[in-house]
Amino acid sequence: MAERRVTIGWPEGLHARPAAVFVRAATAVGVPVTIAKEGGNPLNAASMLALLGLGAQGGDTVVLASEAEGADAALDRLAKLVQEGLDELPAA
Repeated sequence: MAERRVTIGWPEGLHARPAAVFVRAATAVGVPVTIAKEGGNPLNAASMLALLGLGAQGGDTVVLASEAEGADAALDRLAKLVQEGLDELPAA
């Protein structure tokens, strides 16, 4: 299983606009990805309700994971998005 531990770069955390950006990005990478707070249960990263329920704040560390083929590249892109608080998924 591939995974990345990332500190959330959006000051407001994964709420409202950043959550919508992340859900679109998680869907766009084309592989199933989970997200969890450190030590927490993994949730579907492409689910807005799951993401909002995560309650992740700016500066929190989250774990992105996937078992799919191509997961490393997908997780690298999502990790960069989260860590830098970007408005869109970085190019492959």
